[in-house]
Amino acid sequence: MDQSSVLLWVKAEPFIVGALQVPPPSKFSLHYLRKISTYVQIRATEGAYPRLYWSTWRHIACGKLQLAKDLAWLYFEIFDSLSVKTPEERLEWSEVLSNCLSEEEVEKQRNQLSVDTLQFLLFLYIQQLNKVSLRTSLIGEEWPSPRSRSQSPDLTEKSNCHNKNWNDYSHQAFIYDHLLLDPGQLTASFHSTHSSLVSREAVVALSFLIEGTISRARKVYPLHELALWQPLHADSGFSKISKTFSFYKLETWLRSCLTGNPFGTSACLKSGKKLAWAHQVEGTTKRAKIACNTHVAPRMHRLVVMSQVYKQTLAKSSDTLVGAHVKIHRCNESFIYLLSPLRSVTIEKCRNSIFVLGPVGTTLHLHSCDNVKVIAVCHRLSISSTTACVFHILTPTRPLILSGNQTVTFAPFHTHYPMLEDHMARTGLATVPNYWDNPMVVCRENSDTSVFRLLPPCEFYVFIIPFEMEGDTTEIPGGLPSVYQKALGQREQKIQIWQKTVKEAHLTKDQRKQFQVLVENKFYEWLINTGHRQQLDSLVPPAAGSKQAAG
Repeated sequence: MDQSSVLLWVKAEPFIVGALQVPPPSKFSLHYLRKISTYVQIRATEGAYPRLYWSTWRHIACGKLQLAKDLAWLYFEIFDSLSVKTPEERLEWSEVLSNCLSEEEVEKQRNQLSVDTLQFLLFLYIQQLNKVSLRTSLIGEEWPSPRSRSQSPDLTEKSNCHNKNWNDYSHQAFIYDHLLLDPGQLTASFHSTHSSLVSREAVVALSFLIEGTISRARKVYPLHELALWQPLHADSGFSKISKTFSFYKLETWLRSCLTGNPFGTSACLKSGKKLAWAHQVEGTTKRAKIACNTHVAPRMHRLVVMSQVYKQTLAKSSDTLVGAHVKIHRCNESFIYLLSPLRSVTIEKCRNSIFVLGPVGTTLHLHSCDNVKVIAVCHRLSISSTTACVFHILTPTRPLILSGNQTVTFAPFHTHYPMLEDHMARTGLATVPNYWDNPMVVCRENSDTSVFRLLPPCEFYVFIIPFEMEGDTTEIPGGLPSVYQKALGQREQKIQIWQKTVKEAHLTKDQRKQFQVLVENKFYEWLINTGHRQQLDSLVPPAAGSKQAAG
């Protein structure tokens, strides 16, 4: 089998979902990870290798790396959320947690969790993706290196994509520059000589980051399956006798086969299917771009990229979105409803908009957004460099406040659509536990909690999704916290008193007409002042709106 027929690429999901968008702890450097690698293999019988238990990782992270326990759990939990689990298993775990009555009981349950040790060390290492280097900040870009200089087509097609988590060129350069120098770093041999050997386990671990195909076939294989395939042994350097790989041959083979990710953002933008979800708005240039790769990508590699939607209401519940990683970029003064179960969502550089999302199975991340409202059920919310944003969320993990945020408001999830509970079940998300009101400030610049507030009940209103769909959900999953429910009750009471007052005023027919005009004018004024007029206008005609939501 000619090795040129093998194509390998760096997987996008570990970077999109797994690399926390904050500089990593300094102890996640190669030096310390090698030490951990040696430590876990010595203590293999104590829940350290080949599976690393939470209690052992807590001991290493808190005792040896001096991490706070919350941070140690955060990295462990993010990696765990990337592992392949059925929705039922995820719901079962939520139930276990919701039955815990104390922190001790939670800890006892966590102690039973374990992750693949070598893949977890690789996961800790890719956190370096968002490391801030002094050199980079001084010169404004990475030092040129011939292989990683291919320009990445940003959504604006003008500049390089600054979000490294979504930039497959960054992923490939990272693997080239950091891992291929020494894939044996997680084994006992550290010297990249011709005689160095790499264990089978280390190559299996690398499948966390690398996968590929043979002769451009549709089927995607994890790296180790290709490397261990009999016809490729001569190229990959695998010896059946020693059950190890030759480091030199393996590295040469990886370098020769590594290519761009055919399911990455760049490929999606270049040759992905363009979707006509956004409509031409009168008086604006046609710049909205929506692309997806769902017609060619396997289920775990689906991407939908949406850019520059301006002054529009866009509503979709579509198979194209199911299980997709969605990136929403530079949208302004728009109302976007994506009512399907999603894998991850990144909202970047958006302003003055409302986003209503179906359940997000992994991470919902906002970066560099102003005056945006997000309404979602999600496994995790993280935010960086946002200003005056409001988050109505239901989430089983603590929202992460990364660096550069101002005036963040958290509020309870306050809407529903007919398929919502069905979609939650499909993504393994339950209504409890719900940590919407207990965010974690994860940034060294300040641990000042005044960066966020909880929405005062007097400012709280429920949100109505104005589309017809099939489905059984008729109320907000999990209900509302009592103080917010009470505030709604009091407002309802005021309306009843007002209606009673009008009724008892015994107005004449003319007076009633006059009064109605007065109320309608005031309401119209309020719609314009609050910006709600635009949202209502963009929903007309209702028939088109309903069809669009379901289409």
